[in-house]
Amino acid sequence: MHILLIDPLEKLVFKKDSTLLFAHTLKKEGHEVGLLFENDFFYSNEEKISFKVYDFDSILDEETFYLTKFEKTSSKTHTISSLDILHMRLDPPFDSRYLRYLWMLRGLEKNSGIKVVNSPEGILVHNEKIYSYEQPGSLASYVGNSLSGAKEFFEGQGGDEFILKPVDLFQGIGVEKVSGDIETLLEAFKKKSEEYAGPVVIQPFMKEVGDGEIRSLFYGEHHLGSILKVPPEGEYLANIAQGAKFHEVELEAEVMEQCLRISKELLKWKVPWVAYDILGGKVQEVNITCPGLLVEVSHAVKKNLAQDIIKFLDQEGL
Repeated sequence: MHILLIDPLEKLVFKKDSTLLFAHTLKKEGHEVGLLFENDFFYSNEEKISFKVYDFDSILDEETFYLTKFEKTSSKTHTISSLDILHMRLDPPFDSRYLRYLWMLRGLEKNSGIKVVNSPEGILVHNEKIYSYEQPGSLASYVGNSLSGAKEFFEGQGGDEFILKPVDLFQGIGVEKVSGDIETLLEAFKKKSEEYAGPVVIQPFMKEVGDGEIRSLFYGEHHLGSILKVPPEGEYLANIAQGAKFHEVELEAEVMEQCLRISKELLKWKVPWVAYDILGGKVQEVNITCPGLLVEVSHAVKKNLAQDIIKFLDQEGL
């Protein structure tokens, strides 16, 4: 059985949720699928572990790849085994709640033999932002809450426009553009650090954001598709939920090579499902907690990319 550990359905926009498209496609292609919610998930070191999982009814618009219906229906008790795959599809933020679930999943994987995708250990080790900053040729980045360190970074970069953002949030939450002299920048940094009670990221503001940010989906070493997200005029967040437009785009050879290299590294950690955020030819974020925009990329490339993920999962055991 494919067991999808997901957030409550009322929290999800079912029309364009990546996990629900994946669940719908798994079931349509003849796989046994069960939805597992937080209230029914637990860890135990007993020999047999049984979860309450839910079936569902769903309808997909086969031309747009947007779901027009998704409702949970009956439930049953399923005893997990090494033949099952549990898909970790809880949305971030990567907070203490999220960390607890990763610990539980890691123990479950080791004790029961169930396969977890993406691997909880792989997610634990790789922060989605910092991992991208480790890559060769990445954008100059500062992570911390040291005022002296921030001052040195601001002065070393020059310029007067920067982006501040938290290390562990998602969907552009907490991202702020700041500008001004060094005192103004440091005050904004201090406020942001206090707001998030710890380290924040500083990066030079890239004017290329007005031309759009790329979201590129990979499964293992396979490029599924990419879109260019263009923010509304005058804005700097290329977030589709906040009005950004999108269309299919081809990756430049150098960027494709970088994404493939990272994907190969992540496969060693059993992390096949990856979504890259790319700006100005540089990978800005390596999304592995619950990679999204599967619906939007499928819509742009006119193909249900969940089918490709299932094919690679079946063929290669990823």
